[in-house]
Amino acid sequence: MSILGENYLQEAQGKIDQFELPVSWHFIGHLQSKKAKPVVRLFDLVHSVDSFNLAHEISKRAAILDKTADVLIQVNVSGEASKFGIVPEQLEPLLDRIQTLENVRVRGLMTMPPYFDQPERVRPFFARLRERMARVKNRRWSPNIRLEELSMGMSGDFETAIEEGATLVRVGTAIFGSRQ
Repeated sequence: MSILGENYLQEAQGKIDQFELPVSWHFIGHLQSKKAKPVVRLFDLVHSVDSFNLAHEISKRAAILDKTADVLIQVNVSGEASKFGIVPEQLEPLLDRIQTLENVRVRGLMTMPPYFDQPERVRPFFARLRERMARVKNRRWSPNIRLEELSMGMSGDFETAIEEGATLVRVGTAIFGSRQ
């Protein structure tokens, strides 16, 4: 099955309803709790969970729809104040809390590294996320913690991300061009 992602809920709503081919839709933008309801209804995977409160709201909305929402935890491995995500040291405590939620399944981790025009400069950030995942993956989690996906890399650095273990890359600009 093909995967398509969208950063903005408003743009996705029109696209998803018009798309006729079987596609798995991923929400990859920053998500506020107040928009969890339509995101849970429309998307198969949310790449940007960065708090227990958001995961809890997603779980509530998924329960109403009688589904389990698949999510990734966004980790800010660069420490940039302009980036969303939890600091790496908060990952295990957050997973401890999320594993108590019945209608959320954590499928993996996501990061947004700093932008560099040289892809090799992002390698350490991708490696940090891969290493963090390896550290927490082998712990005994409830069945709704499945750390199998690493979402990292975009059009300019996806090859480096794949070399560092990415299973999901975001290459919209390479396919569709720059956003207008």
